[in-house]
Amino acid sequence: MRSLKENYEFRRAYSKGKSFVSPSLVTYCVKKKYGSVRVGITTGKKIGCAVDRNRARRVIRAAFRELENDIRGNWDIVFVARTKTAHDKMQVVLEQMRDHLKKAGLIQ
Repeated sequence: MRSLKENYEFRRAYSKGKSFVSPSLVTYCVKKKYGSVRVGITTGKKIGCAVDRNRARRVIRAAFRELENDIRGNWDIVFVARTKTAHDKMQVVLEQMRDHLKKAGLIQ
């Protein structure tokens, strides 16, 4: 899994990408011309203390690993954790993530 690191990469996803919202997760997907799939995860202070933010990131990363091999094409994907993410099981986030990626056309 390659990561988005620069601020302009995240801003590009927010402004030009398609967004999908669910109770535990917000997903932004934007097509690239070349390269491979890159992923960025954002957790704001609203989520809670550092322990909660780190758990939210771990849950999102684990859910994405399950779907990573199914994604075709060159995409930048940004996952934004919501308050509920840190308290949900990975399977709940996985189902919401799968739904978002199907709606975006990244997986079947």
